[in-house]
Amino acid sequence: MTSIKSELAEIAAIDHTTLLSTSSGEYGLTETGFVAKPFGRLVTEQLALARRMFGADIDIGPGSVLRRVIELSAVEHARTYAMLGAMVDDQTVPTARGRGLDRLGEELGLPRPFEAATGTVTLAFKGAMPPGRTNVTVPVGARMQTPGGHHVALAASVALSETKREAEVAVAAFFPGPEHNLDGVTPAQVLDSWNPLDDSLVELKAVQAARGDGAPEDVVEIRHTAPLAGGEKRWSDERYRQLLLRAPRSLWTREAVEVAVSLVPGVRQVKVIDHYGGLDIDKSIFGNFNFGERVFGSERDIASPYLFTILVAPTQAAVWQGPDGLAAMVAEAVEDLRPIGIFPDIREAIEIGVGVHAEIVVDGVPLPSGSQATVNASAPAQALKARLMARVHAYIDALPFGESVSPAKINWSLMNEPGVADVRNLRLTRYPQPPGEIDFHNPATASAVEMLACGASLKTGEDQIAAYVDLADDLTII
Repeated sequence: MTSIKSELAEIAAIDHTTLLSTSSGEYGLTETGFVAKPFGRLVTEQLALARRMFGADIDIGPGSVLRRVIELSAVEHARTYAMLGAMVDDQTVPTARGRGLDRLGEELGLPRPFEAATGTVTLAFKGAMPPGRTNVTVPVGARMQTPGGHHVALAASVALSETKREAEVAVAAFFPGPEHNLDGVTPAQVLDSWNPLDDSLVELKAVQAARGDGAPEDVVEIRHTAPLAGGEKRWSDERYRQLLLRAPRSLWTREAVEVAVSLVPGVRQVKVIDHYGGLDIDKSIFGNFNFGERVFGSERDIASPYLFTILVAPTQAAVWQGPDGLAAMVAEAVEDLRPIGIFPDIREAIEIGVGVHAEIVVDGVPLPSGSQATVNASAPAQALKARLMARVHAYIDALPFGESVSPAKINWSLMNEPGVADVRNLRLTRYPQPPGEIDFHNPATASAVEMLACGASLKTGEDQIAAYVDLADDLTII
């Protein structure tokens, strides 16, 4: 009787607004995390709702039909809360479990590692013990191998002697993964030799040298008949969680900045350069001194801002300067990616104009008769040239910074156009001329371009990029 009264008092204490509202209050997704509503609370709330809907004289005592229905419904609601709680927990590394933790690790680039396969082998001492020695110890971690290149290590040390010539020892695969689940039957998966590069086999090699044996296996034989198993298993949640919590989280990465800038309209190519992000191995002094004895390079002025360079090659339609220019748009795109206090130095790439001169032999393309000038001026010839220039344009636009323009690849692109039988005398031109070839004493002319030799590639610098100069007259149909 007392329990029924306390239950009725608890039901009456539930605020009626809770019954009419979809809000969770202190349950569900709160500021401190997800709080599942317990089964008892669910039953109490539904009993209170039943009294409100059907009247205070409704029978909700233990054993009543309505109470049984409410309790069955509360069980499903409790399961729903548990499922929602698990979904929320799977969103963060400290609380995720199972597949949820796997997904978080994959996003960090750290898939859940495999366990190492384990098993046992029998080690047997062969021959007689050398004078002055009573036993030979094979230490823990000693490496053995199979003809198939599998490496397995002892999980415990073992001492063999004249009185104890055999011992069964636990072993573990050196490399994790199911490929080291050695069956002990297939010749390529049978452990039969010691790793000759293992420096821990001191005593075994000493006995080998004293007896004049040919190999360490002649001293301690490896008998592998039982299979190794467990390599297909993954790390436990707790071990994997600690790995993910220790994993570094960069405030920004070069790849993230490059992707963000490449999506800015008007950007053709982008390259992020961080001079202080690693060792300057291009210095002549690199590799010629001990790092503990002297400073690798001069100290950077702490008053100077730390800048990383964003080299941008704009499209032909892009406007670089101005409040709405490409430079301002790039700066806005990387504003949320850069660390605080580190600023981007946004630079426009130096474009090197590239022209393509070539003679085109066609076959199967309907062209008018007449002189060469008449043929090249015809509509079919102009349409063919437009398709050819589109191919060259696609190749050159895809070139990264510092990449040379290859006439062989251009030739291959042109030859892939239907109707082109041959490409002859293909030569590249450079716009403008290199600074060393400019004549500053005479007026510049429209023909002041560098014509490269037939088959020569056009080279560009680290901050330069090739840009196609599509002149239809450079292609001549013969």
